Amino acid sequence: MSATRESRLEQRLLVLGLLGPLPALVAALLLGGGEPPRSTLGWTAAGGAAALWVWAAFAIRARVAGALATLASLLAALRQGDFSVRGHSSGGDDAFGAVLSELNGLGESLAHQRTSALEASALLAKVMAEIDVAVFAFDRARRLKLVNRAGERLLSSSGPPALGTPAADLGLVELLEGPTPRTVDMTFAGGISASSNAAGGHFAGGSAQWELRRSGFRLEGLPHELLVLTDLRRALREEERQAWQRIIRVIGHELNNSLAPIRSIASDLQETLRAPASARPADFEDDLARGLAVIDRRSAGLDRFMTSYARLAKLPPPRLGPVDVDAWVRRVVELERRLPVRLAPGPSLTVQGDGDQLDQLLINLLRNGVDAAMETGGGVEVSWQKRGPRQLEITVADEGQGVADTHNLFVPFFSTKPDGSGIGLVLSRQICEAHRGTLSLESRSDRRGALARLVLPL
Repeated sequence: MSATRESRLEQRLLVLGLLGPLPALVAALLLGGGEPPRSTLGWTAAGGAAALWVWAAFAIRARVAGALATLASLLAALRQGDFSVRGHSSGGDDAFGAVLSELNGLGESLAHQRTSALEASALLAKVMAEIDVAVFAFDRARRLKLVNRAGERLLSSSGPPALGTPAADLGLVELLEGPTPRTVDMTFAGGISASSNAAGGHFAGGSAQWELRRSGFRLEGLPHELLVLTDLRRALREEERQAWQRIIRVIGHELNNSLAPIRSIASDLQETLRAPASARPADFEDDLARGLAVIDRRSAGLDRFMTSYARLAKLPPPRLGPVDVDAWVRRVVELERRLPVRLAPGPSLTVQGDGDQLDQLLINLLRNGVDAAMETGGGVEVSWQKRGPRQLEITVADEGQGVADTHNLFVPFFSTKPDGSGIGLVLSRQICEAHRGTLSLESRSDRRGALARLVLPL
């Protein structure tokens, strides 16, 4: 507290200490007849009492003022962030000692919280500096308030941008508007991207794809906006590399399966034709016919493979329109003639989709279910229901052998059927995802068989 307030408080305490016993003194004089002491002993006693009275008033003032000054010093230290100051009371377990104990505990708690906050801030600063994601924070006026090292490299190769720079001067205004999250193609002034390669360098600049995310937060009670940019090039390149590896592995396997027997049979026939006619076996013409038939079958299979691959790679984008779920499911079920399919109708619903592609999707799922059920003599049931407020769920449940290996279900050209092409489920998933839906296939939990679950947005 200030010196003036302290002086006034001490004066009030002294006045109260002096006036406190005054009513008792007045009462004693009235009861004694109001006469002054008549002997030296009386005057001595009266003087001693007056001195004790004055001393007690000054002692009370010093005690209370000292306690309040101690509390004020402790609170001032806490307010200024000095949590090392501790108070000590000689009174033991009195009220003032309890107050000091609580203040000391508060100081220890604040000191621990500050240490934890400093450690967390240091960790956050380290993470922000090391991550390959550009992070920017802007205030309500769209002035730069925070940027990490990746963001600095992205905006300028000559040095970090100054805090307080408007977003317009940084070329980031359009990123603070529009939907989020989204993917944007942008070229930045830094000439390098925020992502680091394994050697510690940086990818070359230029136009690149970025995943943009924005969110709001408050700092010191004021609204701010957080902008996060992630360079997608490395992830896209890794996905592209893996896709090429899968394609080459699948195509190489299929080509080898067809070309190996063709080469072997052609070589044997060629050796036989080089021999004189008299040295050829009697059934040479039969061997020739069988060999050419094998070559024809393998060539036709290779042609079907390439046709299926082209079909899988050239799926056009869906042409959306209203599709009545009841009519769609019934139409597909009626196409299946090999086995009676049970239909469990659901509510009347409509989805936005490409009718032809959705037909193909459900035909593939139903055909797989019927194929599996025919091997065991079981049945197939198709049903639909509304899942949540905005989703349609269609299930195709069969009583076949179930799903033995879920890892390869959606691998292109993988099939457990002797004559399967291995693109039915892959094509179905592509159609489903093009309609912003999900497709899963799993073994049934209630009985033997498999359950295909298709979820589409309403």
